[in-house]
Amino acid sequence: MRHALNKIWIHAIWSTKYRAQLIDHTIEEQLYPFIAHQLQEQGCTVGIIHGMPDDMHCLFLLHAQKSIAEVLKQIKGSSSHFANHQNIMEQPFA
Repeated sequence: MRHALNKIWIHAIWSTKYRAQLIDHTIEEQLYPFIAHQLQEQGCTVGIIHGMPDDMHCLFLLHAQKSIAEVLKQIKGSSSHFANHQNIMEQPFA
């Protein structure tokens, strides 16, 4: 019997609430490794994480047992929670 193999690279882009320019270099240094760790915990291989002051770009290899919606819900929710509870910025992150 043949085994199925899939490699689905996802380039996800999401913005801050109201496109507020909240993400500066000091925040990137803390937020991007956190997001990479969260993706790895879900079994996704991280290609690159980058962004602009008002949006994030993330390239990752989707785990075969996960949906895109499931992964992004976890990443977006946990990164907002991390940013707000670690007080890495002056105003609330959303």
